[in-house]
Amino acid sequence: MTETQQTINNVIAKMIAYSDGNKHDIAHFLKVYTYARMIGEMENLTERKQEILEIAAVIHDIACPVCRVKYGNTNGSNQEKESPELVENFLKDVEIDDEMKERINYLVSHHHTYTNVDGMDYRILLEADFLVNADESEMSENAVETARERVFETNTGKKLLTSIYKLPAR
Repeated sequence: MTETQQTINNVIAKMIAYSDGNKHDIAHFLKVYTYARMIGEMENLTERKQEILEIAAVIHDIACPVCRVKYGNTNGSNQEKESPELVENFLKDVEIDDEMKERINYLVSHHHTYTNVDGMDYRILLEADFLVNADESEMSENAVETARERVFETNTGKKLLTSIYKLPAR
């Protein structure tokens, strides 16, 4: 196993423990992680960007438990507001450099913002999270089609969305 994969596995184990038995949250982040990993690899991200993406995908919903208690919901703006400090604390003992930690924090703290997307790691995190959320929230075909036009930019993400949701080819 590579050092990078060991780091990611450690982050996954830590996030499972952090989730405190919430099976939905655990299954959700594992699905997002799987799609993000696949899309990143298929879109040929650099190893560094791939590691950033995978860690961000694992911890992208780190603020959900706090938001449920504090606000009674997990809406995106609340998650983005609560995420920075949580991510910083979570990553303190993770053996990655500070620049990576900052980028991961940025991605997690913006993963519900679909404007000014600055980087393939950010775009892929949005796409992977959408692939899972569309299913979990039973999104309409029209909403999924709209997302294909407005959110999805990677070829891999578009193919997955079209295949999973049986959308007409474009």
